[in-house]
Amino acid sequence: MPLKLSLKPGEKFVLNGAVVQNGDRRGVLILQNKASVLREKDIMQVEEVTTPAKRIYFPVMMMYLDETSAPKVYDEFVTRLTEFMSATRNPEIMVECVQTSKHVMAREYYKALMSARKIVDYEESLA
Repeated sequence: MPLKLSLKPGEKFVLNGAVVQNGDRRGVLILQNKASVLREKDIMQVEEVTTPAKRIYFPVMMMYLDETSAPKVYDEFVTRLTEFMSATRNPEIMVECVQTSKHVMAREYYKALMSARKIVDYEESLA
């Protein structure tokens, strides 16, 4: 099933590891086959990894963008997720943590990333 991306002028995204930027007008991109695509708003830079939830999100993002890096960052993901789960008491967020883990184990990295985003959003709502 094709993926349709509607892009804002100048919007950046990552496509199979390559950073791509839209031109000066709105654009539409249709991907006809499976590819790793991440919009600018979902990309986290190393210097932004400053909270427990972001320490979960970042390795999941790395696994999604480059599946060959998964074994290198998996242990970091497990450590950070375990730390977070031992510190939170919110049952809904615990469910998201479990879902994130299940998706990672199934190598469904985009789904894991969306669950991890909910954990980050929850953490930000507390601040």
